[in-house]
Amino acid sequence: MPQTPSSRTRPATAPGARLRPPVPRALAYGVALAWCGLPLAALAQDGAAPSAWDAPPALRTSPQLQEAIPEAVRPKLPIFVSGDHISGQTDLNATIEGNAELRRGDTVIRADRLDYDVPEDLAKARGAVRINRAGNVYEGTALDLRVDAFEGFFNDARYRFLATQAHGDATRVDFIDRQRSVVHDATYTTCQKNDEASWQPDWVLRAKTIRIDREEEVGTAEDAVLEFKGIPLLPIPRITFPLSDKRKSGLLPPSFGLDSRDGVAYVQPYYWNIAPNRDATLRAALLSKRGANLGGEFRYLEPLYKGELSGDYMPSDRLRDRSRWGFTGKHDALIASPVGGLNLSLNLNRVSDDNYWRDFGRVSEPLRQRLLPGDATLTWGAGDMSVRARALKWQTLQDVSAPIVPPYDRMPQLVWRYEPTMLAGGFDASIELDTTRFQADRFLTKQPDANRSFAVAQISRPFLAPAGFITPRLQLHTTQYQFDGPLSDGSRSASRTLPTFSLDSGLVFERDATFFGRSFLQTLEPRAFYTYTPYRDQSKLPLYDTALNDFNFATIYTENSFGGNDRLADNNLLTMGVTTRLIDPDSGAEAARFGVAQRVRFSDQQVTLPGAAPVSERLSDVLLGAGINWTKSWAYDSTVQYNPKTRRSIRSTIGARYSPGNYRTVSAAYRFQRGTSEQIDIGWQWPLNDLWGDKGQDLGPGRGQGPGRWYTIGRLNFSMQDRKLVDSVVGLEYDGCCWIGRVVLERLQNSVSTSNTRLLFQIEFVGFSRLSLGSSPLDTFKQNVPRYQNLRDQVGSPSRFSNYD
Repeated sequence: MPQTPSSRTRPATAPGARLRPPVPRALAYGVALAWCGLPLAALAQDGAAPSAWDAPPALRTSPQLQEAIPEAVRPKLPIFVSGDHISGQTDLNATIEGNAELRRGDTVIRADRLDYDVPEDLAKARGAVRINRAGNVYEGTALDLRVDAFEGFFNDARYRFLATQAHGDATRVDFIDRQRSVVHDATYTTCQKNDEASWQPDWVLRAKTIRIDREEEVGTAEDAVLEFKGIPLLPIPRITFPLSDKRKSGLLPPSFGLDSRDGVAYVQPYYWNIAPNRDATLRAALLSKRGANLGGEFRYLEPLYKGELSGDYMPSDRLRDRSRWGFTGKHDALIASPVGGLNLSLNLNRVSDDNYWRDFGRVSEPLRQRLLPGDATLTWGAGDMSVRARALKWQTLQDVSAPIVPPYDRMPQLVWRYEPTMLAGGFDASIELDTTRFQADRFLTKQPDANRSFAVAQISRPFLAPAGFITPRLQLHTTQYQFDGPLSDGSRSASRTLPTFSLDSGLVFERDATFFGRSFLQTLEPRAFYTYTPYRDQSKLPLYDTALNDFNFATIYTENSFGGNDRLADNNLLTMGVTTRLIDPDSGAEAARFGVAQRVRFSDQQVTLPGAAPVSERLSDVLLGAGINWTKSWAYDSTVQYNPKTRRSIRSTIGARYSPGNYRTVSAAYRFQRGTSEQIDIGWQWPLNDLWGDKGQDLGPGRGQGPGRWYTIGRLNFSMQDRKLVDSVVGLEYDGCCWIGRVVLERLQNSVSTSNTRLLFQIEFVGFSRLSLGSSPLDTFKQNVPRYQNLRDQVGSPSRFSNYD
């Protein structure tokens, strides 16, 4: 039955406000239309919606729609009430019966009957009561609430939180204030209820009390039991869990594992949220085959510096019958300086013994390596000048089955560089001075330590045009050595001065082209690079930081075929190449690239590394490269080093990737180096449900593809030369909507003859916590599977207006 305006709607009141007469419905339409920018004349007779609504104006975000209402504004907010019948006394009370509603700011109360005491700011609601506060919903039978302070209680309540979509039931909810509440005899789950009468959540937390702190975005459950599939997993005297993605202090879920090296392992981490810019994670572990281990990491971020520290200590490792420890730390800082900028960078890594990388490599990613740097660098720069002071000391972890020659420590290295930016005539120039003290174990290096100083000066004049470029360059390199011991000829010092000339040139041709019905801008880019350096005998000079450059498209157009400063190749050669690209004219993206390059040598190269023969071939190997990104789904890249004389490839790298959408990616790579290695590497993440026609939903990254879906993830590295799997990671993921299950079998090679096998399990309760058996499979997936996507990532807190009443 239609209701008259006088019986249905009344304006709001606030403490101290006066009840006002009813507003005619037609006038309300007029206010709405005027607010939207439409003329009042658009009103139809008897208040019907006019035809102008057929083309409403575009909605725009209003700056008045604030996610959080300022505290200074809250006391001034009016209260609006409506219902089938409203009665009361001005400035004293109001009684709303039938479809009762009260609004104030971000709080809406609905009930069958609502009594509001104006002086006390107290609302009492009975019947079907519903509160929506900033998108968080409570429903029950009886409510007493001081609206502005948000103090009161709610009996027989059901609740749902906007940020996590978690919900549950409670016998009573006590609202302490706008930020804190206590839920009694509560359940808590993120599993979404369906229409089936027999529905039960896959997981649920049952607690005597749950304390909600929205200021810290933390929930605390006491005397709780976590159930999964109706089975109690474990009693929990006290646990905290997130109400958003905000960090919080507290115990993290423990992990239990089975490892072929460690045995049964138990790890208990604790997270300490020290400040918004500092935090720490402490961990204690018990390994059945090895003993106890303590560790942790500390991170900090300040306006002028940042860094992180991590360390582990095992007092008595039964595996090696000794104490074990490892440490890694990074620090970057901008230091106040009256002139120029001063920067300090530290990268420190140290472990207790040579086997640490093999036994503890998974604890800390930097400690997986056998060469651990201890590096400190101080840099100053002002205008066109810069100075760098560096101290670098390596820790080399030796393996008896595969020993390595340690690199040289730099104790210290001093570098000065001058590079003027405003030279007349379009010239570019630079000068660099370097002096370094090289130290290492002479028993392993078989050569003396030394002080080496060098100076490099270069000047060039680029001639640039849209159709191409020409860059002549002249360089002078002089070096001085002082050795701690005599060389093979008895000398304790050496020097070398060499000039180098190079001429780099290229052209760029463009045309419109069409391939396979698709329009492109096609380029043709020929390039020629000539370089000349005279010969100087350098065979007696030791090697401190020098090795042969990799032969690829980045190094083929350079003056020196060696990296470092102990060898300068005597070159008289011309490098020629050509590249063609297909460029999308709309986006500018490169759809395809093909290139070829080869060197022509006019004289033998006499300067080589120890044990290598002079280079006498007039024609070098041919480099062939191709990259194709025809669509976003497909990507292909390859480089082939081909010897035209033997008509065989010397080295090849071919990779392809297929990624048609989120959570669907397959990558494969073939790597071949003649006489050394030949490997195939395959990685993937793919929904198994695709096999039986269930394609899922495209919910976007970090949201999965819907409930009840299986995913297979893995990576296999196969050595064709040894005919065996070197590394293998194979796992399954199951998305149960409110929980995710993972199982991973991992076998990784940790030396020439040994490997380690782990079986990892994990159950992630979405929006609550992760309970793991073994180390996190997520870390394994992210480290080993290219382009792996997590099924759940924080994608931002939802707006309170997304659940607006």
